[in-house]
Amino acid sequence: MRLRATAWAIVLCLLSTALSAQEVIGIAVGQTPPAVTLESLNGDTVSLSRWVGKKPVIVEFWATWCPICEALLPRMEAAQKRYGDRAEFVVVAVAVNQSKNSVRRHIEKHPMPFTFLWDANGAAVRAFQAPSTSYIAVLDASGKVVYTGVGEDQDIEAAIERAVKTPRAAKSPQ
Repeated sequence: MRLRATAWAIVLCLLSTALSAQEVIGIAVGQTPPAVTLESLNGDTVSLSRWVGKKPVIVEFWATWCPICEALLPRMEAAQKRYGDRAEFVVVAVAVNQSKNSVRRHIEKHPMPFTFLWDANGAAVRAFQAPSTSYIAVLDASGKVVYTGVGEDQDIEAAIERAVKTPRAAKSPQ
């Protein structure tokens, strides 16, 4: 009996350590990421400041070879369909085991409704402290991070809702 209680105590300690380690994923909520300049897939220089600080921005770190990114795609597309008029969806293609040309070919075969940028030197990965592909950071219109997450089960719409602060329709008095 005592051994079982000790085992449970160890499991709970490990679990709480694991959970607290997952509370902060990448850049901390409330921070503003440093300015980042990337490339379009055509080779043009593009600064994230084009959108950051002007409107909510959803940044996903993505790769053609990432199965979790592929599983996350329907959620991203649904969110873009619902919030695309109020937020910018930017996909940062990481330069790990893929080239800009392979990304371009992939998007030609599998079109997606997002702005794709190429992170050739890892500047965006460092700025957002992206731990992996399928990492998402949501920034509000002031440029502050309101959400970070990783994996295919992220509630992207709830995160964007925080960023756009969409007021609920009030019932009109009758």
